[in-house]
Amino acid sequence: MVSRRSDAPSQSGCGLLQADNVTYEYGAHVSGRTQGSPLRVDGGDRAGTDQSSARAGVHGVSLSVAEGDLVGIIGPNGSGKTTLLRLLAGLLRPSSGRVMLGGRDLHSFSRRELARRVAVVPQETRLAFDFTVQEIVLMGRFPHLGPFEMEGRDDVAIAREALRSTGTLDLADRPFATLSGGEKQRVIIAGALAQAAAVMLLDEPTAALDPGYQLEITALLRRLNAERRVTMVVATHDLNRAAALCTDLVLMRAGRVLGGGPTRDALTRENIRRLYDVEADVAFSERAGHVTVVPIRRV
Repeated sequence: MVSRRSDAPSQSGCGLLQADNVTYEYGAHVSGRTQGSPLRVDGGDRAGTDQSSARAGVHGVSLSVAEGDLVGIIGPNGSGKTTLLRLLAGLLRPSSGRVMLGGRDLHSFSRRELARRVAVVPQETRLAFDFTVQEIVLMGRFPHLGPFEMEGRDDVAIAREALRSTGTLDLADRPFATLSGGEKQRVIIAGALAQAAAVMLLDEPTAALDPGYQLEITALLRRLNAERRVTMVVATHDLNRAAALCTDLVLMRAGRVLGGGPTRDALTRENIRRLYDVEADVAFSERAGHVTVVPIRRV
């Protein structure tokens, strides 16, 4: 369910992961961390993209993501998608408002406690050393280890099960740097699974992948969400991938939420025009099993 009023109540206490009237202004401060539809969103005052919203990475955003949801955040470049994702991950601290996980303020968790609960899959992964695939996935077990503790037999078993679940077990001994883009993304997702977190936050998980790998990663994430009930929030600019992957969408522009709800209801010609200033053909594809979007022209 989508709130369309600036004074609508937030869903405090109703979701696993919540943002309550969250604003983040660039330059205000830096985070102290390094590490129907059940969806309801509220973007505050949507009178326009005024100067105050232009200064804010996100402005007055409230949303609630229930356990097991698969939610997409869509919008044009610079709309605040990645900033909101980083706020939900605890990597940024809100200028105002708060982010809650299981009814508890996100910033009350230690880094290790939070990493046991929230896994982040970044858009791009760069490594200083040439680790093997299994070593990369075992890094997901770090939050569960004590100081100076090495991975044990159980950790290796969990890592190998994550590799098996993502179809990468046969790559376990390969250097990560030798993998293709799609293989690397599956390995990073395996590392997030090994982390055993209830929430997975993904930033552009199919960006820079060819169509075959895009379909593969989309099917993998849907299967993991269905079989393991991993709650997922995905930031993406690819409307057709969002339609194929997500059950619900949050629509963002200039740091504000313009609306949201079930994917098929949210991806309309009117909403695409409001988000991107683009005319598009939108239709349900029986063969694809989801809405498809074809941009036609700028308006």
